[in-house]
Amino acid sequence: MDCQITPMRPEDWAAVREIYREGVATGTATLETELPEWKKWDSAHRQDCRFVARNGEQIAGWAALSPISVRRVYSGVAEVSVYVAAAARGCGVGKSLLKALIEESERNGIWTLQAGIFPENGASIALHKSQGFREVGVRQRIGNLGGIWKDVLLLERRSSTVGI
Repeated sequence: MDCQITPMRPEDWAAVREIYREGVATGTATLETELPEWKKWDSAHRQDCRFVARNGEQIAGWAALSPISVRRVYSGVAEVSVYVAAAARGCGVGKSLLKALIEESERNGIWTLQAGIFPENGASIALHKSQGFREVGVRQRIGNLGGIWKDVLLLERRSSTVGI
């Protein structure tokens, strides 16, 4: 799929939220079950590291970083979110978004990216590993989704240019 990766704008929120809804509906993308409103989502994510994949006028996916802590010592560590529209999965959109996110994160002083992924989400695990993420461990029964305790595989990517 031929997409242009651009910074996310507030006016992209309706499409971003719909793609997030599709991810929530899979049951393999997040422990979240409710969709946030723009203000809540916006305040929980870094302003400098958020992108959308545009295929013409359509948004095919999005990626953003969330700080993992408000403590200054963790200012260079962020959590990755990458979501691709159902119709665009398997077309390289996620890879393009994650590459852009990694590059932008390093320009903004991020030395470690982390991702929490359900072990059954093989496509997301493969995507992250293809971009230099490694498995750190499994957080067993870390959250409950619809009455089922879920494990989350923790992956991280250490920058080779920031904080070395």
